[in-house]
Amino acid sequence: MKKTLLIISALLLCSATVALAQDHRHVKVNPTNPNDTEYWEPSITVVTPGAIPSDAIVLFDGKNLDNWESAKDGSPAAWKVADGKMTVVGGKGNISTKEKFTNYQLHIEWQSPIEPETLKSQGKGNSGVFMQGMYEVQVMNSYQNPTYRNGQAGAIYKQTPPLVNATSKMGDWNTYDIIYTAPVFTTNGGIETPAYVTVIHNGIVVQNHTKIQGTTEYIGQPLNPVHGPGPISLQDHGNAVSFRNIWLRKM
Repeated sequence: MKKTLLIISALLLCSATVALAQDHRHVKVNPTNPNDTEYWEPSITVVTPGAIPSDAIVLFDGKNLDNWESAKDGSPAAWKVADGKMTVVGGKGNISTKEKFTNYQLHIEWQSPIEPETLKSQGKGNSGVFMQGMYEVQVMNSYQNPTYRNGQAGAIYKQTPPLVNATSKMGDWNTYDIIYTAPVFTTNGGIETPAYVTVIHNGIVVQNHTKIQGTTEYIGQPLNPVHGPGPISLQDHGNAVSFRNIWLRKM
């Protein structure tokens, strides 16, 4: 037992030393030389900014759906691709990226179709962007189209309404820039850290580091199944919503 305690103590001391070495705030107590509070290594990764950052993964460039598949069975994605955009084909089902992700910055542009005034509320321009295939940021025609607060464009569906309604009118393009942090689970299936999301809609913050309570269920309470990396999924809700210029930066 004594030997075991010594080993554990040594490991804890080693871990503390490593943590201390990485925490540059504690390199020197009460420094008097400016150099003591400056660190140069490792160097910061250079990313060239632009319409698409140099380190981004392009998920859809307007040409094909090679990076996407049916969310239901993994068969080829069956949405329409034309004029630089992909469009929901009602009845073909949700589509997902073939690659799976955890933490990221996602850029996606979407367009509500021109639809008759007889369609209202959730029946108009409805789709969604799912983080890890299970946490939905609502896509919807919320331009002069009243619906429930936590079902508007920019909502964490059925959980958190957007701070404001920044939706463009039918036929115009909307932009989502989404910062997503995946949940971390404990070894016994509990939640160590919940998922968080920030959503910038047409340049306006509509979700500010919002806690995701769990899966975004249509009916019932959020669920918290233990999971690893997951895809970006787009919803077929029967409306001919279009998407373009989709890219992602891993973080």
